[in-house]
Amino acid sequence: MLKIVTIGGGSSYTPELIEGFIKRYNELPVDEIWLVDCEDGKEKLNIVGNLAQRMVKEARLPIKVHLTLNRREALKNANFVTTQMRVGLLDARIKDERIPLSHGIFGQETNGAGGMFKAFRTIPVILDICKDIQELCPDAWLINFTNPAGMVTEAVNRYTNIKKVIGLCNVPFDMHTAIAKILDKPKSEVKIYVGGLNHMSYVTKVVTDGKDVTDYVISKWGNQSMKNITGMEWSNAFVKALGVLPSPYHRYYYMAKETLEEAIEKFNINGTRAENVKRLEDELFELYKNLELKEKPKQLEQRGGAYYSDAACNLISSIYNDKGDVQVVNTLNNGAINYFEDDEVVEISAIITNNGPVPLTVGQLPKCTKGLLNQVKSFEIATCEAAVTGDYNKALLALMINPLVSSQKYAIQILDELLEAHKQYLPKFNK
Repeated sequence: MLKIVTIGGGSSYTPELIEGFIKRYNELPVDEIWLVDCEDGKEKLNIVGNLAQRMVKEARLPIKVHLTLNRREALKNANFVTTQMRVGLLDARIKDERIPLSHGIFGQETNGAGGMFKAFRTIPVILDICKDIQELCPDAWLINFTNPAGMVTEAVNRYTNIKKVIGLCNVPFDMHTAIAKILDKPKSEVKIYVGGLNHMSYVTKVVTDGKDVTDYVISKWGNQSMKNITGMEWSNAFVKALGVLPSPYHRYYYMAKETLEEAIEKFNINGTRAENVKRLEDELFELYKNLELKEKPKQLEQRGGAYYSDAACNLISSIYNDKGDVQVVNTLNNGAINYFEDDEVVEISAIITNNGPVPLTVGQLPKCTKGLLNQVKSFEIATCEAAVTGDYNKALLALMINPLVSSQKYAIQILDELLEAHKQYLPKFNK
């Protein structure tokens, strides 16, 4: 029996996950999918879970879809556990974005102060889930695409004994799509090689028809972006000098002043990205309620995290079938990138086997990327330590060494305001 458990099953992304399992059923014969959520997510779990059941029925597949608020019941003898949680729901994300922006500092879901507090709320919950996994399904693979995916995966590796954990992000998927479009090729005919950190990784090499076309793609890299990030044009001279392709998220660092000004302007006119996402999500759940709907609606692709779920299904299939294909994952470095320790989590192209990912050696990324990558990795590690201990001083350290903050005065104000705003979700800090 192949049993898959999805924690955060009431997510608006779940129909994409179900679609991914349906279209791969011949190679990934899933028997049971358990969608798990908490009491606060009960209504959404029922809505999206009923849609999932309709989708499976429409596909005429013998997959049983179970809905439950009992995580331990769901986890018994699971083969794969996927996590797509949002502790505090979108209301918490709105605070993550509004409070820093009100001080003129970046408010963003996975970067800066917002990303740090999402990690604070998420990491203790993930670690509790890991305890249940070790007890109830110790051989299961944990596939995490809860943001901030790199920090969550880092925390699991640092503070649990679980070794079968992989973090996943849709940014490399989107970059792969954009590169294939530049080359006017199907994605299946384009190989990309990636190295760095989550939301901080670079495409180091592009190959098609057996030829290295990296320089050509670099010369064409312009305004490629994602739904949730500005499409501000890259300077071609800068990208050529950089020597690797930056991700959409790099705009927050290499174009910090411009992107912050744009974010504050949008904030003053239309509110935060999180508030727009909440409106979109409300529309999606109204669609999901329609009993005639039996497929993933196209509107879901307007979410910034679209294709996370499909990437997760692809990864699970590759592990299950020992495919040996190359995918971009968050996993232990193990010497793949010289900048980082072996036991630090990186985002890297890896060969996917039934024993897990085998990172491809990137070696030395361009020297000009080293300072930024090391600074962000030190922020990630400090954030994990603060999340686990609830230590205020470590939280302040993490925030002040983040390159998007750069202010002691505002770091202290933002830290204090966010700790108060999220008090109910931060029991360790309350102690």
